[in-house]
Amino acid sequence: MKPTLVVLVAAAAFLGGLGYERWHGKHAATAASAERKVLYWVDPMHPWYKSDKPGIAPDCGMKLVPVYAGDQLPNHAAADAVQVSPDKQQLIGVEYGTAEYEAAADTIRAAARVTMDETKIVKVQTRLEGWIGRVFTDFTGKYVKKGDALATVYSPEALATQEEYLLALRAQHTMHDGAMPAMAMGNDNLVAAARKRLELWDISGPQIDQVERTGKPIENLTVYAPASGYVTERNAFPKLHVTPDTVLYTLADLSTVWVVADIFEYEAARVRLGQAATLTLDYLPGRTFYGRVSYILPGVDAASRTLKARIEFANPGGQLKPDMYAQVEISTGGARRLMVPESAVLDAGDRQVVYVDLGNGNLQPRPVRAGEHAAGKVEILDGLRAGERIVTSGNFLLDSESQLKAASGGAAK
Repeated sequence: MKPTLVVLVAAAAFLGGLGYERWHGKHAATAASAERKVLYWVDPMHPWYKSDKPGIAPDCGMKLVPVYAGDQLPNHAAADAVQVSPDKQQLIGVEYGTAEYEAAADTIRAAARVTMDETKIVKVQTRLEGWIGRVFTDFTGKYVKKGDALATVYSPEALATQEEYLLALRAQHTMHDGAMPAMAMGNDNLVAAARKRLELWDISGPQIDQVERTGKPIENLTVYAPASGYVTERNAFPKLHVTPDTVLYTLADLSTVWVVADIFEYEAARVRLGQAATLTLDYLPGRTFYGRVSYILPGVDAASRTLKARIEFANPGGQLKPDMYAQVEISTGGARRLMVPESAVLDAGDRQVVYVDLGNGNLQPRPVRAGEHAAGKVEILDGLRAGERIVTSGNFLLDSESQLKAASGGAAK
């Protein structure tokens, strides 16, 4: 055979073989693809979005891509996803949980101080100018009841008014016994006016009745307690000159008290009027008091950077004493929030990451934005969906695997 003919035959054989190989390979790949089962379709930009049928991703508008059964790394897996075999997951202690909406029932804990209820503080004064006589309530801290005698006051002006009242009463009796009814009516007005002046001196009705009954003025008028409470201030001493400006006593009713809690600035937005609160004290172990937030002061303390919240508590038996230190817990729960266990969130300072199970051992580090912490859980504001399966234990080692993969350029096995 001629050399030229041999070359032509060899070339034809090579081209024929190459064409058959390409045709056979193409049809074999098509057949293999047809045999593989599609599990679901995902958004290539947001692989946590899954659909049971093909279509367009609702958030970014991209075409959904299929995920086939048996894929080691699904078509949708992000570049930073790490694959860990079941044996290795068991070795490093990987555990799973689910991101779920929960009704948060968390609390704010704060240091607090017991104070007096300012609405139940009474200043005892007299409208008379004179001198203190006897003192019946003679020490600070004494408990007095409404109507108890506190001290007596000698007042020349009050004494003169009592004399005028007695003169008017005598004249009234004389006029009524005589035959001048017109003058008797005028004298009745004088009696009423004199009695009114005594009342304006804060002289009690029983004392005025005593003057009328005995026909003698009371030289030392008694000052009575206008309310029940503990004496927190005393300025009444024998022979002391007093005026209407003098505060003789300060009385405090401690049947209810105010507790001022120091709320840190970053927690201030969670405190609302009417929220339930509990109070405990070191000196009463096991005893809990219950109250509600009644007022929130409008400013923040510049030194401690805390907000003052006032909580009102009933004080049976007077066990809560002013200036005691206490601990309070304010209930701030109620809203439904997407929560995950605290152990699921890796906090690197500048970023927060949760590992999400993509299936088939593929775990993706998902950047999230965390919110409030409550009862061992963390609120997730962005980055997760309810129902997603997440890693709750062993994620620190998974993060090491992920960083190793990023450094080596391949998936960890």
